[in-house]
Amino acid sequence: MRILLAEDERELATWLVRALAQSDFQVDWVDDGRMVRRSLKATRYDALILDLGLPGLGGHDVLADLREADQRLPVLILTARDSLIERVSTLHEGADDFLAKPFDIAELEARLVALVRRARGSDHPRFACGPLVYDAGTKQFTLANEPLGLTPREHAVLRALVQRSGEPLSKQEILERVFSDEQDVQPDVIEVLVHRLRKRLQNSPVGIRTVRGLGYVLESAG
Repeated sequence: MRILLAEDERELATWLVRALAQSDFQVDWVDDGRMVRRSLKATRYDALILDLGLPGLGGHDVLADLREADQRLPVLILTARDSLIERVSTLHEGADDFLAKPFDIAELEARLVALVRRARGSDHPRFACGPLVYDAGTKQFTLANEPLGLTPREHAVLRALVQRSGEPLSKQEILERVFSDEQDVQPDVIEVLVHRLRKRLQNSPVGIRTVRGLGYVLESAG
């Protein structure tokens, strides 16, 4: 999942980016509230972690700006202001969840997964496309209830596609999600990996369709 983190505490933000990366989250960090909308225009994110005490444009104003623009991105508020009044007011303003500092990274990860899951209209703790299922907890794929053997790169590409199943992802979007730390990877690598994944899925109702001008979409015929 690709996450936008809006947090002005550099030490905390650096730790969060590294900690979440270990659980397969890709995190982009901004430290000024004015940069949130710009980032959302440039990149498609699965969720926003928003600190209330941001410089430039405070978290409350950022949230109001997003909701007034009908931006329905799941928003998790991260703040040191732990009070009932603060929580209630923030949720009324359009936040989806609230986590007070200090917090446990495992709880943050669980809340992020739950937010994205609910945003996709499912209460099931897994991402699925027909008989293809990705369990975010075990980080395993199953196909018709059988483990699906994949190379690490195949796994990463299929994970990006299943998290957006039914929606096309461009080569560049997949590249940014899968190879964010590798500077020299070319978009053609995605074509090779998609070709391999199609072979692995060829005897199932799940397939990867090319949408001209938009990219690849994971779909199920059954």
